[in-house]
Amino acid sequence: MTLRSVDLRMEPVEAVLNRVERFLGVNLDQETVVRKRRSLGSHTDRATWVRIERRGLDRIGVQGGDGTASAEALFGIAKPAWLAGVAWRDETEPVMWRADETELLPGAPVGSAVVAEDPQLSEEWWAALNASLDALAAQHTNRIATADIETLTQELVTGTIQSVFPGFDMPVVEWRPAHADFNWANMTAPVFCVFDWEDWGMAPCGLDAASLWGASLAVPALADRIRSERRDDLESRDGKLMTLFVAAKILGPYADPDDPRLGAARETAERVVKELQTS
Repeated sequence: MTLRSVDLRMEPVEAVLNRVERFLGVNLDQETVVRKRRSLGSHTDRATWVRIERRGLDRIGVQGGDGTASAEALFGIAKPAWLAGVAWRDETEPVMWRADETELLPGAPVGSAVVAEDPQLSEEWWAALNASLDALAAQHTNRIATADIETLTQELVTGTIQSVFPGFDMPVVEWRPAHADFNWANMTAPVFCVFDWEDWGMAPCGLDAASLWGASLAVPALADRIRSERRDDLESRDGKLMTLFVAAKILGPYADPDDPRLGAARETAERVVKELQTS
């Protein structure tokens, strides 16, 4: 059976919401329901948050569909605690639905995934980000991270880079746990907390730092701050590869000609290619 392309912002979801309420024994606050393309979210009557995801069965083999729950085993990371979860197979499509209940976030998301102005974050915020990324990288998992719903493999890294720099071919050496969707929409301020752990798993060293750098290129001072804070990640061999990987996604075949990050991404990518080829 072919998986139907669905945008949950456009689909009727009342039956799904009702099922989640029955399974988890909560009442969802209909006034707070947030609809995204592949997920839904809502406050509950017990001061928690429920996130509901629609995921094709073809993605369960790699990820298991339990990212938020499995991330509860990670330690030393500022993230909302996982409280309960439920999953079921759709009766009519090759799809799994999963709902996870977590603590409420300590603040609002910093911004959209890609920011256009400096969020003016405190030194305490940066310290908490660094502590969380360092703690995450020191752990291990059998999960494989996904980036934009694609499994992070050597082939994906090479293919993405070669879409902009044909012929460039360099293997990843070090793989470490990563959030894999590390952007400004998935972390809070003024208190740092990172959420949406659905895609986490093993990834090339430096992916999260490079991803946040790429989401900040429209604000040069912010991008520079990230490079300074995560210098060890981004100046490593694999960190440079991930910088190139992220830059290639910005510059690739589907690049937006009006994206203000294009110039900085191109300049950095060309420099990094030369550094890697001469190292």
